[in-house]
Amino acid sequence: MIEFASQTPAPRRSRILVADDTDSIRALYRKLLAGDGHEVIDVGDGEAALEAVRAHHPDVVLLDVTMPHLDGLEVCRRLKSDPATRFTPVVLVTGLSDLQDRIKGIEAGADEFLSKPVHPLELRARVGSLTRMNHLLDALHSAEAAFMTLARSRSTRRICRPSIAAGICTMWARSASRMPCC
Repeated sequence: MIEFASQTPAPRRSRILVADDTDSIRALYRKLLAGDGHEVIDVGDGEAALEAVRAHHPDVVLLDVTMPHLDGLEVCRRLKSDPATRFTPVVLVTGLSDLQDRIKGIEAGADEFLSKPVHPLELRARVGSLTRMNHLLDALHSAEAAFMTLARSRSTRRICRPSIAAGICTMWARSASRMPCC
């Protein structure tokens, strides 16, 4: 009989990058998101956003569409074309309401849109949902790496004996039950 753990470990603190050229908007997002326990990094333009992504590896990126140096659409395109950041959720925050503007954002690879003025509850809900999804994806990648390491190891042949395999399967089941779930 396999026993499952009754508690899952607490998820790690999420890191959110806010890129907007308006100081007051960055301050508002920082206050709202930090109040929910997120670590918030904020920058004022697109170039700084790309540098911050490389330096801090955020769980979610909030991008204003109209920023100096590089606009949010171009930052999004670059993040989604880079294998190291392609799975990082990107939310475009825009005052533009035209359908064509949203289509450009989808084509750039945006995962979500928020329209200005952003309602605080919607901001918090979207960021919370995307961070949960990103943590689950991280757990999946970690599990995949562990299984691939095991599959490549020479000791795999030894653990295929039934008596040993049963113990290892039980150990894997216990570990899997402690992973975050839906």
